[in-house]
Amino acid sequence: MAGCSSSSTVTNLISTVHHDIIEAHILTRLDGPTLASVSCASSHLHELASNEILWSKLRRSTWPSTAAFSDDDSRLFFSDAYSVLDTAGSVSDPDRPFPELISAVDVHYRGKLILSRVVKTETTTAWFRSSPLRIDLVDAKDTVPTPIKRGRWAEDTCRDLEQELTLSWIVIDPVGKRAANLSSHRAVSVRRNWLSGGVEAKFATVVGSVECVITVVTCGEEEMHVKEVSLRVEKMEERI
Repeated sequence: MAGCSSSSTVTNLISTVHHDIIEAHILTRLDGPTLASVSCASSHLHELASNEILWSKLRRSTWPSTAAFSDDDSRLFFSDAYSVLDTAGSVSDPDRPFPELISAVDVHYRGKLILSRVVKTETTTAWFRSSPLRIDLVDAKDTVPTPIKRGRWAEDTCRDLEQELTLSWIVIDPVGKRAANLSSHRAVSVRRNWLSGGVEAKFATVVGSVECVITVVTCGEEEMHVKEVSLRVEKMEERI
C-alpha cells in the first residue's frame, strides 16, 4: 500500500508541473529508451512523450542521415531501428513488392560523425533478384577524409577502431514504412589487410539463417580515409 501511495504522490506532483516545462526542459534531454520508459509512467507523461516532433528531433540527432526524412511516424521508426530484429514477428504481407530499399548510414569515431549518407537501391532489377545482396556506400574512386590517426603499430590502430568506431546501417521499406538496423553498433572484428595495407572493420548481425556483414575499410599513412563501406547479406549455409 505504501508503494502505491508513493507512486500516486509522484504522479500527482508531476501533473502539477506545467507541460511546457516538461516538454522543453526534461523530455528533450532524454534518449530514446529513456523517453519510451517515461511514457509508461503515467497517462499524462504518455501524452507528452508521444509528441511526434519530439521523436523527430531525437531521430535526427541519433541518426543524422535521416535529417531529410518526414517527421511522420518518427516514434515507430525509432522503435524499429533501435530494437533487436525479431524473426518470429508477424508480417502482414510478405509478398508485397516494394520498388526500392533505402539505406541510412551513420559512422561515428569517438562520438564525432565522420560519414552520413542515404543510398537507394532498386529492387526490381534482374541484378538485384539474381545476386546476393550487396550495397556499396562509397564510390570505388572516392575516399572520405576522417580525423582518425594511424597508430605506430597496426595493433594499436585496430584496438583504437574496436573501441572508438561505431556504425548504424538502417534499411527502410518506404512502402510499408518499416525499418531495421542491421549493424552490431561496434565492430565484431578489426584487422589489417596485409596485402592492401588497409584496415578492415567488420560489423555483423545474424537474423535467423541470414548474416548481415558491414565492412568499413580505411587507408592512409597518417590521417586515415574511409575507402569502403559496404553491406553484404547472405545465407549462413552458403558459407559452409
